[in-house]
Amino acid sequence: MWNLYEGDTPSGHRFRYGLLVFDLVTIAFVIATSFLHWDETEYVDAVIGVVLLIDFAARLWIARRRWRMVMSVYGVIDIVVIVSMLAPIVGEGLAFLRIARVLRLLRSYTMVKRLRQDFPWFRRNEQLIMSALNLGVFVFMMTALVYETQHFTNPKIANYADALYFTVTALTTTGFGDVVLEGTGGRMIAVLIMIFGVSLFLRLVQVMLRPDKVFFKCPDCGLTRHDRDAVHCKACGRVLNIPNEGEV
Repeated sequence: MWNLYEGDTPSGHRFRYGLLVFDLVTIAFVIATSFLHWDETEYVDAVIGVVLLIDFAARLWIARRRWRMVMSVYGVIDIVVIVSMLAPIVGEGLAFLRIARVLRLLRSYTMVKRLRQDFPWFRRNEQLIMSALNLGVFVFMMTALVYETQHFTNPKIANYADALYFTVTALTTTGFGDVVLEGTGGRMIAVLIMIFGVSLFLRLVQVMLRPDKVFFKCPDCGLTRHDRDAVHCKACGRVLNIPNEGEV
């Protein structure tokens, strides 16, 4: 079991990629259920919740410091996600935790190291991809928060698309005014979207417009971003040996 989760083996790599795909499918299911009112939704929730519970139990079994894993940020997120999936079995008391399922996408960040090794294009564009991913995760989180807190009381937020539309217009400060959030809580959510969303959006634009750099830590001064054709470190003058994979 350790090889599947931590081992540097072909089967372990395939297994972790499978977990990544499962996370993305789970997110897609959350979005779909806001449009399609299936009577079987709770049963699908339960099945996904059981799979996540088995995954969490397996990782807890192989963990060296189990209590530390449970109390870590990702551990708490996993527990909340599992509870939100299984809660419908005993009623709708925890249905508001459905938003936490979006946070499961954060677990995909553990794949970054493997992606860097397997895909040259990811290594070349890692900073851009990660900035876009951070913005995307934020948009999904805020959209889910808008939907879960508004769709019962706000007729203008009928599905995930309506919530996404509001989130994007608020994030870009366009503010058409055709969809607004109701109540003080709704206004506070809009404020959060505008403040944090604009910051992430500007970060993405900054990465897109800045000169192309590569990640390579200078052994002397620790500078990590260098020009692709750099021979010396701009900070300390150390001769660098940046792998270029045959690129000119």
